[in-house]
Amino acid sequence: MILEPRAADLDPVDVENALLRAALGDYSDEAAILLLLTSGHWLPQLQRAGLITLDGNVDGAGLWAHINWPDLDGALRIGTITGSTSQRQVLRAAASIADGHPVDLGDLAAGLDRHALTLVLAAIAHAAGSHEPRSITPASDGVPHPGERLPPVISWPQTNL
Repeated sequence: MILEPRAADLDPVDVENALLRAALGDYSDEAAILLLLTSGHWLPQLQRAGLITLDGNVDGAGLWAHINWPDLDGALRIGTITGSTSQRQVLRAAASIADGHPVDLGDLAAGLDRHALTLVLAAIAHAAGSHEPRSITPASDGVPHPGERLPPVISWPQTNL
């Protein structure tokens, strides 16, 4: 019998890489995963609780992984995963960005400390694609041409990942 690998059995860096690999190219998924990675609190808990699913070696470049977004609320309710008010709001924001879970933005923002607020704003900006735009340079022929890359509206804070 061949057992499939489980996220709980992998090194945390391998799980992070698998999550990023699966999210690459989908700004919302990227933003949600980067939000949880930079917050530093949730991925180890999600990994231990079995809330991260491995999809195997999808593209030949390594494992892909996904967070079981619909199961997070239940895990929070029964205490399988825990966090401070601000940390819980970060998780709610990530679930909303990645999976469309509705959130009351006023309630969400009121529960964020300054660092978490910066992370959530950076995630929203990333999901909107603000890290990709270029300035538009008008040419003499009247056709606009892409210019220099613009900085994101809100940059991800530097972390020790």
